[in-house]
Amino acid sequence: MTTSSTPAPSSRPVPRTARCSVAVVNGYVVPVAAEPIENGTVLVEDGVITAVGADVVVPDGVPTLDARGRWVLPGFVEAHAHMGVMEEAEGWAGNDTNEMTDPNGAALRAIDAINVEDEGFRDALVGGVTSAVVKPGSGNPIGGQTVAIKTWGGRTVDEQVIREAVSVKSALGENPKRVYGDQKKTPSTRLGVAKVIRAAFVDAQNYAAKRDAAEAKGEPFDRDLAKEALARVLAGELYWDQHTHRADDIATALRLADEFGYRLVVNHGTDGAAVADVLAERDVPVIFGPLFTSRSKIELRHRDIANLGALARAGVRVAITTDHPVVPINFLVHQASLAVKEGLDRDTALRALTVNPASFLGLDDRVGALAPGLDGDVVVWSGDPLDVTSRAEHVLITGAEVYTWDATANEGRGAGRVVERGERFHA
Repeated sequence: MTTSSTPAPSSRPVPRTARCSVAVVNGYVVPVAAEPIENGTVLVEDGVITAVGADVVVPDGVPTLDARGRWVLPGFVEAHAHMGVMEEAEGWAGNDTNEMTDPNGAALRAIDAINVEDEGFRDALVGGVTSAVVKPGSGNPIGGQTVAIKTWGGRTVDEQVIREAVSVKSALGENPKRVYGDQKKTPSTRLGVAKVIRAAFVDAQNYAAKRDAAEAKGEPFDRDLAKEALARVLAGELYWDQHTHRADDIATALRLADEFGYRLVVNHGTDGAAVADVLAERDVPVIFGPLFTSRSKIELRHRDIANLGALARAGVRVAITTDHPVVPINFLVHQASLAVKEGLDRDTALRALTVNPASFLGLDDRVGALAPGLDGDVVVWSGDPLDVTSRAEHVLITGAEVYTWDATANEGRGAGRVVERGERFHA
């Protein structure tokens, strides 16, 4: 089986250090969006996959990586992370997750707070995670704009961007009502949280109408960053990432989406099995998790790993999240393994790490599968990645090997090695 080559668009933005060509050969290739291939090859040219199949001809001069006896998969996509905005081991100085001074943070952008030297990015490579959607936190009813990035590759985060504006993060439930209730201000209740969101969208509707009228007349118009962001949600340009756990809060999320007509993606959804049929009927996807946590608050009372399988069996499109650093991002694949143990179909589990999150958030033209035209984000595993004893041995981002497992290092105990930025960039 050979898939025809598709040239990459000349305008494709790729990390400056990752325009590499390589052929991963002789592996058990799992494209995820297509059937597995025995003794397959994944050909990456200038950072982009150009062919996947069993009889791919490797052009002269393209280096090869022998994956004999190994599994070859697309890099995983973490759909809901806080890497770089909630830095590990930095305390308050490295925590820029929530601007909890205004319930409407639509004008805020996660990209403006990401420190690419956060250790979480290195952990991502260990777990075969090559793309992540970094989001503000859930302290506000409207938390701010998210960004999709590669987990390694640039001098600055800007060189790692896949899509600069993906969605707007919003939160229902305990978190925002606690934050502002403690401040003795609105919103201190669930109905207050919903009111803040509704009022913000009404303001955005009015803003868009006045903006369009002014443009039609050729008149000047004063910009408002928050209303502009929400107007983009209303126009379908950005997704609405809704933090919600409890079934009653999910019902509120659906009600608000019906009222304003935006593209809703449920984030967490740990009690979503109770309304799985409703979510499936409306084709509202769920980014489920994190799975490795205790029931630390009331809205997590019904959190159960088995709920993910129940959602998928009902026909809900699902992805899996660590909510890093709530759960370390390198445990993303282990969460999938435990979900399979608790009833999730294994093929669905792999899709929940790759194709599905890319599709939910409009990134499937770049990442999420091994197919011609997509970025050359390829991970060579020692075996089936859903086997907890398997490890990522080679991690490639747009063709550049950024992480390697060396079994002979550390006095024979083995060790992983990240190609550090300083090795690639020189003054």
